[in-house]
Amino acid sequence: MSADCSSYVNADKVLVGSFSCPREDGEADAIYCCGFQDIKYCCDDPNSFFPYEHNYMWWLSIGALIGLSVAAMVLLAFLITVCVLCYLFISKKPRNKLDTGLTLSLEAAGTEVRRNSSS
Repeated sequence: MSADCSSYVNADKVLVGSFSCPREDGEADAIYCCGFQDIKYCCDDPNSFFPYEHNYMWWLSIGALIGLSVAAMVLLAFLITVCVLCYLFISKKPRNKLDTGLTLSLEAAGTEVRRNSSS
């Protein structure tokens, strides 16, 4: 069994001619044409999409996990700081109003109005 890969233009804009799978210099069990429009290759699994090993994905996953962990710790520290500051602001707020030293009474205002109206 063999498969034919049609010609294509690769990412570098170079025309790659058509070829049959398996290739003479390739693996004998790579009988399928795999890949995309800009890269085609012979493979042994018709559901294969990438011509690379998947080991690099573990490094990306570990890096992403470390990055997400650091971001989560920073966010948690920020939230704890905001909660502590809010608690301190609320708990240290004075319960009664401060005495400004001025006393306002309606009686004094009423007396002043009466004086002005009688004159």
